[in-house]
This record gives sequence, structure tokens and C-alpha cells, in this order.
Amino acid sequence: MTNLVFISGLSGSGKSTAVNVLEDLGYYCVDNIPPILLPTFIELCENSEKRISKVALVIDIREGVFFDHAPGVIKEFKKKGYPVDIIFLESSDTTLVNRYKETRRKHPLSSYGNILEGISKERKMLEELKELSNYTIDTSDLNVHQLKDIIRKKFDVSSTQNLLINIISFGFKHGIPYDADMIFDVRFLPNPYFVESLKHLNGQDSEVLNFMLSNEESIKFIEKLTEFLEFLIPNYEKEGKSYLTIAIGCTGGKHRSVVIVNKVAEHFNYLSPITRHRDISKN
Repeated sequence: MTNLVFISGLSGSGKSTAVNVLEDLGYYCVDNIPPILLPTFIELCENSEKRISKVALVIDIREGVFFDHAPGVIKEFKKKGYPVDIIFLESSDTTLVNRYKETRRKHPLSSYGNILEGISKERKMLEELKELSNYTIDTSDLNVHQLKDIIRKKFDVSSTQNLLINIISFGFKHGIPYDADMIFDVRFLPNPYFVESLKHLNGQDSEVLNFMLSNEESIKFIEKLTEFLEFLIPNYEKEGKSYLTIAIGCTGGKHRSVVIVNKVAEHFNYLSPITRHRDISKN
């Protein structure tokens, strides 16, 4: 049976980037086909002279009056036993507004140029598709290259790894990453911010790293956290989970959490985790 990947999500969240990566990986990609035509289209793919075995389809609110058929059609493919993955891309309202302002494009659902109104309507319309998805990716703090890396690592058939691991550092004062599967708070560790010579550096700097690793609590925490994750990761993989986001937070997201994320990623280097320091450049 044909492998189907459906790409959906909010306008401006990175669907074009995702579909371009899948096209590079050998998927036959179709953007904006009415959902009611999908069964016929897939039948044509399977019966074509050169059989198409991998198809990626973008489904979003541009489908207009046909959009409501999308969840039912996807469920029907699943019921028939097709291998189905659904990628749902989203971003924060602030990020989406900024992206629209930068491109000077009009949101497809905004009236009189009210972008936030359009985003709110779109979120409601996409609720069912989001619930159906097995990969929800928040692109608020991802650049194009990071999003490409996430999609490529998950759908590249040359990779034998089933579980994609994403490790994020963040600052609690900037909010918790809402795509996190598990969150660890490292605010109990000594804070380099209060050391004058380290205050304006970050966790990527060797001075901050040395400060953190000179502390017994930091070393013990890294040992216990990696031991805990060594137990969890194989069990998540066994259960069928395919995308795991681990968030590690300190107050500002610049020092302690950055060091811990880098050390955890180093420990699990054999799993090729994707690391991201969300708040390292924020004040």
C-alpha cells in the first residue's frame, strides 16, 4: 500500500518547507487537492505504470468548501490499513503575526487585514486535524534549517532510528514550551548569572560550562537525568512513540538549562538528538 503523509497546520507555520523536504526524500507531493478526490488520486498512484509508493499531501483551509471532508477521508485511509502519518505545524500568534507582517501577505481568513482574527478562526477549523495528527511541531522558535532537520530525520528511510528526540533549553520567565512531552526544572542549581564574570556569557561558553561542572549537584543531576532517560526512551519507542520533546528550563534560559541540554545531548549522541536553545538570545 502507498505510504501517505498528510501535512497540515496554520498558515505561515512552515508547511511549504515541510513538503519541500519530503519531495527531496522521494515523496510524490501534491498541494491543495480537494480531499474528496484523494481516494481516486491514490488509486491512480497505485495503478500507474511506475507505481508511486510514497505520497505527501498538503491539506489546509485553502480547500474551502471541501475542507470539512478532510478528517473523514484520512480516517477512511487508516481504516483500510494504509500507513498514514499526519504532520501538524503550528506557531504562536505573535510569531505568525510577525511572519505575515514581514511578507506583507494577507491571512486567508482575515477580514479587513485583521491577522489575529484570521489565525483564531483557522485554529478552530483545524482542531480535528490536529487531534488526528501523530507529529505536532511548534515552529515558533525554529528557523527553516531546524524544521528541515526535524522532518528529514523523521522521514528519511535510510535512518534506522524510530524515535526522533528533540531537546530544548528554555527560560521559565519566557513561558513553557507547549510542545514538550516532559519538562525538567534546573533552577535549583547554582546560577552563573550571579557571578559577575559569567553574567553576560551563556551556557555555550566554556567558562559557564566549567562553573556548572565544578558543582556536585550539577554532575549528579546530569547522571540521574540521563539514567532516567535511558530507561524511558526504549520504553517510549517500544510503545510506538515516534517524536519525543524533552524541555529543560532555568530562569532565563541562557546558562544552566543550556549546559544541561548540551550534556544530555552529548550523552545520547548515538541517537542523533536535535538540540535547540530557545531563549539563549533573549534578555
